[in-house]
Amino acid sequence: MSDEVFVIRNQHGHYWGKAKAWVSGDEAKAVMRARHEDEAVNTLFELSAKDVELRGQVMGVALSEKGEPVVEPSQVPLPGLAPEPGADGAVEAAAENTQGVN
Repeated sequence: MSDEVFVIRNQHGHYWGKAKAWVSGDEAKAVMRARHEDEAVNTLFELSAKDVELRGQVMGVALSEKGEPVVEPSQVPLPGLAPEPGADGAVEAAAENTQGVN
């Protein structure tokens, strides 16, 4: 099928991206796609070897008119995008504590 590609989706609904990082799927052009299922399976195998917590799956998806994969964006925020509450305060406190040390 020429109008179907394969993508990798993890347990949080994130997709493996072209930049070799997980993406939410909001921007379909950033999602890595493979023409052949075995290519996607090999990539998933490599990812799983590096991250034993990963629960991923290879999914066949249609292409849009623009040639981008049609994926449902994840509702789970990507890790590291939103600062954790108090994270800035902890950094500032650590900086203040080191200023008096000489």
